[in-house]
Amino acid sequence: MEKEAIADLIDEKHQYLIEWLSSHDDEKWEQGPEGKWTTGQQTLHLLQSIKPLNDALSFPKFILRYKFGKANRPVRDYQTVVSRYQERLKNVPEGIVSPFSKGMRVPKLSDKKYLLNRLQVESKKLQYKTRKLSDVNLDTLILPHPLMGKMPVRELLMWTAYHVEHHTIQLQQHY
Repeated sequence: MEKEAIADLIDEKHQYLIEWLSSHDDEKWEQGPEGKWTTGQQTLHLLQSIKPLNDALSFPKFILRYKFGKANRPVRDYQTVVSRYQERLKNVPEGIVSPFSKGMRVPKLSDKKYLLNRLQVESKKLQYKTRKLSDVNLDTLILPHPLMGKMPVRELLMWTAYHVEHHTIQLQQHY
């Protein structure tokens, strides 16, 4: 998938979720399915997922290459990344979450506007960075993912778009 298409997909998935959450009944912000994250926690989790990626992409590329190495395989397409993620999710024991979201607090309704704003800002940053990265860096730089292992940045960006969709679907199925 070309970087412009990835940036557009990141925008589309975030905008759809943010619009849905903005119009979502405020009373449901602190609720969630039995034993699952609340709407606020899902939003916070998405913010906690995108922020480290934006932070990593702010480092000089040589530091990322030194720290994580270079890709040793071709980049997978969007559907393959999605399928691999869905497959890995099936094997995750109940209650295991990303290290960024461990012990996550339950955001209050008063946090809703701030969290939606932060998620939108981080999404815009990621779109900008996606468009600015060279195709060589997108395909050869790798970063670690807590569930998927090391991935080329292009795959991680596609996964980020899907990750938002995944949580949007979870929220919509509950409400």
